[in-house]
Amino acid sequence: MPIPPGDPRLDRSLLRDDVYRRLRDGIVDGTFAPGEQLKDLELATWLGVSRTPVREALLRLAQSGLVLAQPGRSTVVSPLDVREVRDARDVVAAMHEVAVREAVLALTEADVAAMREANRRFAAAVEAGDVEAAVRADDALHGVLVTICGNRALATVLEQFTPTLRRAERLRFGSTQGRASVAQHDELIRLCAAGDVEGAASVAYDTWHSLPAGDEPTTDPSDGDG
Repeated sequence: MPIPPGDPRLDRSLLRDDVYRRLRDGIVDGTFAPGEQLKDLELATWLGVSRTPVREALLRLAQSGLVLAQPGRSTVVSPLDVREVRDARDVVAAMHEVAVREAVLALTEADVAAMREANRRFAAAVEAGDVEAAVRADDALHGVLVTICGNRALATVLEQFTPTLRRAERLRFGSTQGRASVAQHDELIRLCAAGDVEGAASVAYDTWHSLPAGDEPTTDPSDGDG
């Protein structure tokens, strides 16, 4: 039979990325608890794939600090380490500051409207205690700026370190303190709409950097999250 056109390796790449995202999301949302052992055969059966993409995903998760891999022994979900959360917070905050600086002057009215709509969904989700919806809306809001920025290196860094921060952030979104983020988002959007690059960049950095790493006080009502 004739060989069909196209590169079959593309499908494998997509499969590999999908497996990685599903395992990553399972760790971030608590499906896999800290300290839980992850066995590639069991995960492969659960996902309906071979063991190869699972092993590749676990290696990537180890690079992100979400799992602890011991070659030839076991792989376990990492505990929520204060130092790692603090480091991820610093990096993620800096990347979002850069994204805002590069994106603000290129934003359209439609982009700003999308950010406002995302914050509306975020506020409703926080009020309802729907952590999953709050995280999705928060990702959508900041994702507008990251997409417009168009910096692939920046997006790659965020892809690696945001999951670690999200694990801690879910605790905040599930509390009343998550409501403070609504006001921070509103201010970010206002400054973006006004074309205030410096002001928007500062708010973006502070918004992400205000997330406590776990050993810091969270009682200040002015604190917020991503």
